[in-house]
Formats: sequence, C-alpha cells, structure tokens
Amino acid sequence: MLKTGKEHLEGLRDGRTVYIGGEKVDDVTTHPAFAAAAQTVAAMYDAKRAPENLDTFSYEEGGTRYSTWYLQARSKKDLRSRMRCHKAIADMTYGMIGRSPDHVSGFVAGMATKPEVCDNDDYQFSGNLLNYYGFCKENDIYATYAVLPPQAARNPEFYVKKNLPVPTLQVTEERDDGVILNGMKMLATSAVFCDEIWIGNLLPLAPDQVKQAVTCAIPVGTEGLTLWSRQPLSMNTSNEFDGPLAWRYDETDSMVMCKDVFVPWERLFIMDDAIKARNIYIESPSHCYGNHQSNVRYWSKLQLIVGLCSRVAHATGAIEVPAVKEVLGRMSALEATLSGMIHGQIEAAESWPGGFVTFNRRIMYAALNWCTESYSGIIDQLRELSGGGVFQMPASATVMHNSDIRAQFEEYWQTPQTSALDRMKLFKVVWDMVGSEFAGRQQQYEKFYAGASFIIRNHNYREADWGMFHGIVDQLMDSYDIPESPVLATAAE
Repeated sequence: MLKTGKEHLEGLRDGRTVYIGGEKVDDVTTHPAFAAAAQTVAAMYDAKRAPENLDTFSYEEGGTRYSTWYLQARSKKDLRSRMRCHKAIADMTYGMIGRSPDHVSGFVAGMATKPEVCDNDDYQFSGNLLNYYGFCKENDIYATYAVLPPQAARNPEFYVKKNLPVPTLQVTEERDDGVILNGMKMLATSAVFCDEIWIGNLLPLAPDQVKQAVTCAIPVGTEGLTLWSRQPLSMNTSNEFDGPLAWRYDETDSMVMCKDVFVPWERLFIMDDAIKARNIYIESPSHCYGNHQSNVRYWSKLQLIVGLCSRVAHATGAIEVPAVKEVLGRMSALEATLSGMIHGQIEAAESWPGGFVTFNRRIMYAALNWCTESYSGIIDQLRELSGGGVFQMPASATVMHNSDIRAQFEEYWQTPQTSALDRMKLFKVVWDMVGSEFAGRQQQYEKFYAGASFIIRNHNYREADWGMFHGIVDQLMDSYDIPESPVLATAAE
C-alpha cells in the first residue's frame, strides 16, 4: 500500500508527546518549528504515487504496490532499483534529510532477509521480525531509530557510586504480555515526523548489560514515550528566502525518553543478549542496506555543493582565474569518485543465503569513511570560493519591499555576471551551507551520523580480506629465495 502525504500527516496527530525546551508541542504538522519540514515529508509520499514516479518509488508484489525501500534484492537489477529510489528521495531535499523514510526501512528490509539473526537458545524472535517487516511494508511506515546510549551513560560507574539509576534505556520489568522500558536513548533524527521508533544497540555492550540489550519497535505515540527536540533550526529565519535550506529541510534530532513504556512480546526482536544486540546489523544485510542509502543521500548533497561552487565562481567573475577552474575540476572529480563507489557497490554485489544479494559491504564502508572524512574539506572549498560575499548581502529579503533602498540595492549589488537579487539568493543558499546554524548541524551530522571515525574504520577493518592482502605479500616472498653464497659457488668451481 502506498500512503498519501495527507494520510501521513494525519498519522502525526496521534497524541505524540514532543517538547521544545519546556514547551509541549500539540501538533507537529502545524507548529512553526516543524510545519514546513512536515510538508516536505508529505511531499515525498505524494511524489511516490505520481504515475511518472511509480516505477522508481515503488514495486509490485502480489498485485499490490509497495515502497521500493522495502524491496529485498535478489539481483543487481533490484539493487539498482533501490539505489535509484534512494537518489530520487535524496534529490527532493538536496541530501539534507538523512533519516528520510527510506533509511531505517532499509535496515528492517535487509535484516528480514536473514531473520534467524534474532534467534538464540532463549528467544525465537525471527517470526516477530518477519511480521514487523510485513507490517511496515503494508502500512508504508516511516520509522527512525534510537540505537545509542546517552553519552554520560557510557560510564556507568559514575551512577553506581552515587546510587543513581543508569539513564540508558533498559528493561525494568517483564510481564506475561510484554516488557516495561525505562530510560533514555539517542538520537532519534526525524522522530517527530515518524510513525515508529526502532530501539536497539549499534555500540557493543558489556556482557553484564543484558537488560540494556533490548531491540524492539515502538509507535511514536505510545504512552510514556516522549521526544525532547534540540533547538529547531527552522525558527532561526522568518522566511524561506533568507534560510532556504533550514526552512524546509531541518529534520530535527530528538532524545527518546521512556517512562514505564509497555512493549508487547511481538514487538521484541532481541532480549538479554548483549552480543546479538549489535551483531544483528552486521550478520545480516541490514547495516549495508541502510548505509548504502546514506552514501546515496550524501551524493545528492555533494552535487548541490559542486553546483554552488561553480555558480559562485561565475557570479563573482572568479571563473576567469585558471586556479579557480582547477578547484572546480577537483570538486567535480570528488563527485565522480563517490558516484563510482556507489555504482561499484552494485557491480560487485555480494550473494547471501536464500537467493538474496546485497551491496558490496567493503566498498560501502569505504565510501562511508570517505564521506565522513571529506565533508569538512569539501565545505571549506565552497567557503573559500564564496569569500566575503556571504557577508555583503542585506540582512533580509525585506530589502525588496522598500522601493527606495530596493533601487539602490539593485544598482550597487549587481555584477557584470549576475543581478543583485539573483546574487543575494545565491549567497543565502551558500550561507545555509557554510555558515548558518543549519550549516553547523549539517557539518556535525556528516562527521558523526554513522558513528565516530574509529567505529567506521573498524567496519572497514572487519570487512577487509586480510587473507588476500597477506597472500599477495606471501606470493611475492615465495617467488625468490636466499641467493647462493659466492664463497660456496667458487669452491664448487
């Protein structure tokens, strides 16, 4: 079933509890902090149903159409379909919304190709996972996840010494019909616009953290579940012209608080297993599906940045400088590099049991590492090309509402290449990429959305074929031997 944008917005009015500081938000679809981004999400659902987009955004199974992000790939053709869908969704927000509806759904779809990862000697949850995948697919669910403990909770000794409960989310009670959760989890990006939150653990747990080793899915409107939003960045601007990216594409990030939240057994996927709580993502295609989407989404953002670099160079006349063309050539090469890594994940696809295939994990993690390492340098290139131009623009588009100063603005701010208005419009977008609070959040996000750098490099270490690398060295060393001693050779003569 393909949900409409209107249906999704109606679902967001389900009694969810969202706080901005001390303010309780009654309706995220109308509150000024979230309304524009909520409409952006609704537009994704509506675009999917447009006749010209059906083959990109959905696939047919048993006479019903489902969102392509729920497609479980059995061929390279299926992987290409997933990639094209991710790219089309990312292009709608220029790569600014990372937890779009196709991200966590990829985790669920990928894990459901190997549901036995949820089984152990004590619990058999594979059926729960398959049922949940079917539920998400049938209801076109938009899910996010909260899969990290709060930072301070990673040092539990502090709380033990003070006789305080460790704040990270954990099971505090087991009942015949389910479990009770209490505590906090981070960081549920886009949660205020979602139907469901997947609770889990992407960081390794200690063997004694069994009650924190819970993986489950919870409707956002569940009693006792509250979302504590960071400062919404869309409120930093009074209109779309002056903050064109923040206005529509602030996906928000929220801490998830649970106070006596009930989860029925059928919504549980891991219990009391500190090892499996993390391994379910890497022993199935789950982590690969989800982070291929991250690679593609970054690609869309990089294309915007490369375009901005060129537009700025043309608007300022710097394009006539040979060194600037060299910079633009490098930026173009970087975009092509990422494109190649994304397509390479498909062409070097991996086979999985049950007739499934997945993106090449080693190339995917290499791209993930490249993305997180490169973003600051990429943004600095745009910053350098922009120079002081971002500070020369009037404070607000309202300059155009005053006929006297508008005439002066249009006369003095124009350049031989660009009108004053187009120049201001361009540099407003640039500022939202390099200098605004929205830009700061994007830079922090791109460095840490997949975890700290050492976590990403550990993924790359795990997936590397060290036997192959060692074999190359050994083959070379085996191809020659100790040279014959000159003294022995003379004696033999």
